[in-house]
Amino acid sequence: MSEDDIARGRRAEQLLNDEMLKGAFATLKAEYQKAWENSPARDADGRERLWQAFQIVGMIETHLKNVMDNGKIAQHELARLTRG
Repeated sequence: MSEDDIARGRRAEQLLNDEMLKGAFATLKAEYQKAWENSPARDADGRERLWQAFQIVGMIETHLKNVMDNGKIAQHELARLTRG
């Protein structure tokens, strides 16, 4: 755990709280889901790519949340170590 982890965590938190990025994630998920729901069943490859795209957006959000959480853990750990 380091100061870099803390800084990355804070930046990830800023990104997750950014209204434009929140909107982008929500819009992409909605568009991919709608396209997937409206795609023909016979287009298995296209449907699979849309489903993967939908999942990737969620994975990016999860990654940012993990970075944010790791930063918070690093901050608590460093504070504990400096207190002795």
